[in-house]
Amino acid sequence: MANKIEMRVEELMSEILQGTKYELVDVEYVMEKDWYLRIFVDKAGGIDLDDCQFLSEKIGAILDKEPLMKDAYILEVSSPGIDRVLKKDRDFVREAGKVVDVTLYAPINGKKNFTGTLEGRDKEFLKLKELEPIPREKVAQVRLHIDF
Repeated sequence: MANKIEMRVEELMSEILQGTKYELVDVEYVMEKDWYLRIFVDKAGGIDLDDCQFLSEKIGAILDKEPLMKDAYILEVSSPGIDRVLKKDRDFVREAGKVVDVTLYAPINGKKNFTGTLEGRDKEFLKLKELEPIPREKVAQVRLHIDF
């Protein structure tokens, strides 16, 4: 159910954002204490509170008319953050050349966490400059690296 809702909200957001300066990064519909519909959006230079409020009002008005979710939910529109998770192919293309943190489901050579320069990914492998290609099915998460 959640996946179907996420896909429909992604379609709606794509329509809203078409021809704008905004990019849809991700949609999550998750049950925590309550149901949360989280929409992550970005633009060149980053988004601010006014952007989030504007987009929240746009999608909120559409969702109020479309009986997509039966349960009450909390709508959150926000930036993906500076340590954003890379999920979609376009994320890996856009962030190529940047340093990323990779978490694996199971260790390779005794390690589950790696940091390296992203070269990209294809259907089979995640490629970091410093390492041998990592099979995609072993990758749990790829996130932009934050250097403090």
